[in-house]
Amino acid sequence: MIHRRVGRKLKRTWSHKKSLMCNLATDLFLHKKLVTTEAKAKELRPFAESLITRARIALRNEQNGNLPTARPNKSGEVVTVTKDFVQRRQVGRFIRNKAVLQELFDTIAPAVATRDGGYTRIIKLGPRRGDGGREAIIELVDFSAAQDGVVRRKKKATPKPKASAPVEAVAAVAASPVVDAEPAVEEVIEETVETPVDAVEMQADTTEEIPASEEAPASDDASADTADAGDASGE
Repeated sequence: MIHRRVGRKLKRTWSHKKSLMCNLATDLFLHKKLVTTEAKAKELRPFAESLITRARIALRNEQNGNLPTARPNKSGEVVTVTKDFVQRRQVGRFIRNKAVLQELFDTIAPAVATRDGGYTRIIKLGPRRGDGGREAIIELVDFSAAQDGVVRRKKKATPKPKASAPVEAVAAVAASPVVDAEPAVEEVIEETVETPVDAVEMQADTTEEIPASEEAPASDDASADTADAGDASGE
């Protein structure tokens, strides 16, 4: 019979579960808020709060001066200790990121100095799409937004009429080229007016010249007829 195995296994070995808890705690202290499954959030809560308690103990020891006296170094000098390195080493076994470790002891611990437990909050989100796993938000209470219990929903923005903007754009575009377009229209009109007049004049000239050329042979024929008549009369 297995004893002292309380909690959820999360379908992982003990070493894998330990690594998972360390990584989740690191992300929680870094971002102050984490979205995960409900089972993982419930397992992370006591693990993370125990680390925050150690940071609170270290802060209290540093404020009260309950720090061990440092041993003299090789030169015989005794350096005054200002930080509780014992608690930092204990927490450093699980939080390997030095920046997050400093954030925990320098920022999170002073914020929860007056809070005796209950540093985190779990908010259930319901089943997620896909596998239907129940999700939850775990966050630090002192770093979350204030909640007044009123549910507020954002109203959908009413779509703006599409005709107003294009009309102004068309009016602006149409107003600018009107001045330039008028001379072009006049030129076209002049060309269309001039070309028929020239054509008519050319046709008139040709019509006048054609009868003159036709009358000339007619007069020649008449003179030839008169000459023949004269010759006949003479005979």
